[in-house]
Parts: sequence; C-alpha cells; structure tokens
Amino acid sequence: MNKVAGVKFKTAGKIYDFNSSAFVLKEGDPVIVETDQGLSFGKIAIPPVEVENTGRKLKQIVRVATREDFLRREEIKKIETDAFAFCIQHIDALDLLMNLFSVESTFDQKKLTFFYTADGRIDFRELIKLLVKEFSIRIEMRQVGIRNLSKHCGGLGKCGREICCSSFMHTFEPVSIKMAKEQGLSLNPAKISGVCGRLMCCLTFENETYKRLKSEMPKLGKKITIEEGKGIVIRQNVLKESVTIRLEDNTEVEKKTKTE
Repeated sequence: MNKVAGVKFKTAGKIYDFNSSAFVLKEGDPVIVETDQGLSFGKIAIPPVEVENTGRKLKQIVRVATREDFLRREEIKKIETDAFAFCIQHIDALDLLMNLFSVESTFDQKKLTFFYTADGRIDFRELIKLLVKEFSIRIEMRQVGIRNLSKHCGGLGKCGREICCSSFMHTFEPVSIKMAKEQGLSLNPAKISGVCGRLMCCLTFENETYKRLKSEMPKLGKKITIEEGKGIVIRQNVLKESVTIRLEDNTEVEKKTKTE
C-alpha cells in the first residue's frame, strides 16, 4: 500500500498525485515536492489516502514547507518580476511579435519558464541568449493559447463572477457554436464569447442538460393536437419546459410539456 496525496500548484490548477510517505498532511498544507522540472512549492488539495500499489512511479513530497521555504518563495517572486521586466524590455528592442504574460521559476532556481502568446512562430534565439547571459540559468520559452492567458490573468465574466477557468477549472473542454444553438442563444460573438475572445466555457456545463430536456419535448415544426385544437410547435422554452403552439386560427398557446 502507498500513501498518495493530491497537490496543486495554482488556485485553479490541475491536481497531481504524489507519494506522501509518512507525512501527516491535511488540505491546504504547503509542501515542497519533487517534479520533472525540479523542486516546486505546492499545497495539499487532497489529503493522503492509502491506495493499492499499481506499479505507477510517483514523485515524492520532500517536506512540509518551512519558514525558510516561504522566504525563498518571496525571493523567487522577485526574480520572476525582474525577469519579466527584463524580457519585456528586450522583446520591444528586438521587435518580436509576442505577448509575454508570465514568468515562473522552479523552487530550486535552476530554470525560468517564460509564458507567451503569439499568432505564429517566433524566432527568439537572440532573446534567449540575452536571458541566459543575464540570469545564468536554464531558459524555456513556452507558447500557450489565449485561453491559458485568461486562466492565468483572471477577470470577471459576463455573469459578474470570477471567470471559471481561473477559479476552479483544471482543464479546458472543447466548446462549439452548436452548443450555443442548442441553448437557443443569440449567435452574436460579443454575447457568447468570454474575456479570452473564445466561446464561453460555461456553454459546456449546461449543454447536456439542454440536450436531455429538449429530447423530452416536441420538436419544432411538429404537428400536435391539444384541447384548443390542432396546431404546430413554433417555439421551445427549455428552462420552463414548455412549448408554444400556433393553432389553425393563428392564435398561439403555451403548453407545459410535463405535468406537475
């Protein structure tokens, strides 16, 4: 049996499994863990539980974060801030068409990762030379999508709440215009796009419910007979679970598709 704990490195970041050994940990405890990139500072998202040994090789929780670790974390934040400012300065000087939005250092300060968005490929060989000369550590330039930019920077959605991707979403699910049509929304891009300019992620949360409810309702254009007479379904109100029927005399009647 192994003791496995879930650790995340960002508020809405993905949760990773780590071998917690004999550490007694609870949710929210700060820990130093071993990763492929080096040591990292994270927090316990899922307390340790005993699981069967499946042969899967898990990285180790090295220790519970100490006061010195918190002090180092503050030093790292300063390095990241300085690296960001230095990189922005030279991006402008080299006239590179890229949008740098974040810099992250490993906890052991052996690597700096620069996150950016761009419309195409960027030749940043000269930029990397300048960064290596300035900071004397390993440099990685990582291009990410516009949705990742919004996840990192955060913001408020049209609903007035913090955007989903930066508050609780761990991964991005595919979103299609078909989902907006399924929900009867206006196809105006300004109304169905999030702060990233892409279709709102919340369309995926509601899609299955809309599909299920609509499958239980008469389809648009269906001829139907009710107490008031014969007619045709012209509108569906999925949330009210009702349909509007146009009768042969052109009057319209709204009917519930389910009885209370």
